[in-house]
Amino acid sequence: MAEKITRLKSLLTCSVCTEIFTDPVSLSCHHSFCYRCLQDFWAQAKNKNCPVCKRKNSKDVVVNFSLMELADSYAGRQRSAPSEEAQVVCNEHLKDIKWFCKEEQRAVCHVCEFPHHQGHTLVPLEEQVQELKQQLRHDLRALQARRSRHQELEETYEAMVPHLKKQRVKTERRIGAEFEQLHRFLSEEEEARVKALREEEEQKRKRILLERKTLQEQIRSLSEGLSAVEADLQKDGLSFLSASTRSRTSARALLSGSDPQLLPGALLDEAKHLGNLAHRVWEKMGQRTTFSPVTLDPNTVSDCLSLSDDLTSVRVSDVIQEVPNNPERFTWYAEVLGSEGFSSGEHCWEVEVGDLPIWRIGVANESVGRRGERTASPANGIWCLFHRSGKYAQGTGKTLTLKRTPERIRVQLDYDGGEVSFYDPEDMTLIYTYQHTFTDSIFPYFGIGAAGLARTKDVRVCGDSSRTKPCK
Repeated sequence: MAEKITRLKSLLTCSVCTEIFTDPVSLSCHHSFCYRCLQDFWAQAKNKNCPVCKRKNSKDVVVNFSLMELADSYAGRQRSAPSEEAQVVCNEHLKDIKWFCKEEQRAVCHVCEFPHHQGHTLVPLEEQVQELKQQLRHDLRALQARRSRHQELEETYEAMVPHLKKQRVKTERRIGAEFEQLHRFLSEEEEARVKALREEEEQKRKRILLERKTLQEQIRSLSEGLSAVEADLQKDGLSFLSASTRSRTSARALLSGSDPQLLPGALLDEAKHLGNLAHRVWEKMGQRTTFSPVTLDPNTVSDCLSLSDDLTSVRVSDVIQEVPNNPERFTWYAEVLGSEGFSSGEHCWEVEVGDLPIWRIGVANESVGRRGERTASPANGIWCLFHRSGKYAQGTGKTLTLKRTPERIRVQLDYDGGEVSFYDPEDMTLIYTYQHTFTDSIFPYFGIGAAGLARTKDVRVCGDSSRTKPCK
């Protein structure tokens, strides 16, 4: 009998404190310890390994109710039943609140409530507190990150307001300059046409005055002849006979010329000056302006690039541009898109690259990545011709061999046919063709590197005076 009691005591003894269990808990390795002993051991060891087998505990500490009842019975300890007024925290045994019930999600008094949570998952209160704090810290970091994103966005909007004004002032100035040129052209054209009208009037006025002067001299001669004939007709006899021969000769001499006629074209040619006036002025204006098939979009250009005022060329800037971090803008690479996208049809444009050492010319999806690192390849929605220091390649890195070094590149997009082709426009030699089934809107794409010692500093979309020039 004594041997059985000794055996039972050894089973109910904590291997850490060597005393009968108090609030025994079991680990995943099935070894049991007093809750406080286990916590003190872990705090000293700075890990959560089992004090006996040294295995790492992988689960929550579980209260061993059966072992607790045996230990309390053996030690003569009694636990009171919970009162009807039992709350989340037991006021009577406040200092002994050490456990948390996972099922009921509340703290549990191990004196008055413990026996009534058999089958529940009970974990040390401090462990639950640390777990909840860890969750709350995670939420705190998420809230801080979200607030930072909101603050960044608010700062971006704040920066957009003065930038909007700068855009408006710059664009307004450019519009004013363009219309000033148009007004100057129209004013000069008006002056030239009014001058031509007045010169024609002066020429025809002088011609009419000359004709009038000739007619006046002829009228005077005729009047004198008439007077002489009328005077001779008043004579009689021999006097008339002697004068009639002279008078008839003079009269017939005056009648020998043809009758006078009004000169044709004496009046102003109003039709010449007014006919299709607006259209002719428009045609002449078109001869003095250029049409660019592609206009670059300032809202997409990287802050290390600068665009020309007419938005047809781009170069590496000497200084970083102060521009908002709007979602359309390229922020990782020195790139810019055209302002107009295509979702059908055939389109073409030429780009002057000169001797610029680094450039990428082609097309890109509207959804192309603009923020992070990526390659300019079809896999990333870019179909381009790449040039670096005299060597040419396509987007997957395949080297291309050209017979000559073109200073212009012609880009042809056949959206419906699923092709993007690059040509040397000098002789329309094909450089390379991509084939792809396009589903997104496609935009002209430009990437550029520093000019260095090259004479060419930018890439420029070549203008064309004719809007109807065929692509092929």
